[in-house]
Amino acid sequence: MPRSRAILVGSLGLALALRLAFSLGYWVGKPLTHDEQEYWTLSRNLAAGRGLVYDDDGHEHFGRAPGYAVFLAAVRSIDDSIAAVKVAQSVLGAFGVAVIAMLATRAAGPRAGAAASVIAALYPPLVWMPGYLLSETLYSLLALVGTLLLWRALDRPTPGKFFATGIAIGLTALVRPVAIPFLALVVLVLGLGRRVLPAVVLVLGAAIIVGPWAAWKTHESGRLILIASEGGITFWTGNHPLAIGEGDMAANPAIQAANRELRAAHPGLSPDEMEPVYYREALEFIRAEPLRFLALLPRKLFYLWVPVGPGYELHSALYRHSARISYLILLPFAVVGFLRLVGSRREALPLWLLAGSAVLACLVFFPQDRYRVPAIDPVMIICAASLADVRRSRVPA
Repeated sequence: MPRSRAILVGSLGLALALRLAFSLGYWVGKPLTHDEQEYWTLSRNLAAGRGLVYDDDGHEHFGRAPGYAVFLAAVRSIDDSIAAVKVAQSVLGAFGVAVIAMLATRAAGPRAGAAASVIAALYPPLVWMPGYLLSETLYSLLALVGTLLLWRALDRPTPGKFFATGIAIGLTALVRPVAIPFLALVVLVLGLGRRVLPAVVLVLGAAIIVGPWAAWKTHESGRLILIASEGGITFWTGNHPLAIGEGDMAANPAIQAANRELRAAHPGLSPDEMEPVYYREALEFIRAEPLRFLALLPRKLFYLWVPVGPGYELHSALYRHSARISYLILLPFAVVGFLRLVGSRREALPLWLLAGSAVLACLVFFPQDRYRVPAIDPVMIICAASLADVRRSRVPA
């Protein structure tokens, strides 16, 4: 067995072991966050045949994308326990390490693939993701698979490859609608390159997956909802007079209080019915105070790349310090690797589109480590790992 392949196999075993150890050995008996509780409720009602609905408990709920709740319901149909979900997600996380290695191999050769597998297996934020009942692990795997399929389609174009890529991106969007900017960027690049047929086939593949859900949600609510209505409150949170450029409502008590006031001013509205209210309020702020809105953009960029802010303070000290240290160690190597990959003229466009779509989403909404880790950090790992193959990553004279 070649050395790089042996390293990859060992890394996958290590990745699975570390994720299981954290999920089942350390992160146990912890209270569920608001998002985790909502996903758990949706999956329970779906598994019981009541559909993707919340309990009538009088609490505020958000309109969620269906993909992760469906995944949870599928796991619960086999073993109705949180531990079973953590095991399943640990397996998905190990597969994610394998896909990162494949992308790194395409970017800079087998040595880079082996190095990426080791880094991804050990990288603390990726190790911890499967321990939470959150969509990041499933989303990250699907987004990386879509990126790999896109790369293969661009290398040797066929309609079937672009159609499969569209299906993968559509599935990713049903888990987290933030995949829509990725789809939009891919279509834009194909259009600029006058690849009309591949762009049409790609969109068709995504539409076949997203279309039925969008049609049902639109019929149910009486207004166009492509995937989920959670985008409204997220957009409002990130573009608000009280916004600081980072963190959700849990990290910004003033915005949390403003949300209660806004909800009180519109009693009885469902999450889907509240979505246009949130968008209208945010857009009014942008129109009324464009300078304050523009001032938020550099702050968002700062918090996207610098691991500080109130959102980080909500985590435990172990998570906070470990995440910061590992990210700051990775960052300079990722920057150098990125510059070498770009300078070597090796075609790594799918990586830049994936990371760029995540950056764009953070600018439109707001940055948070949960938004950066699933998509941007794997690309950073690949860039850093490309330094392992100096011959392939060397900038030509």
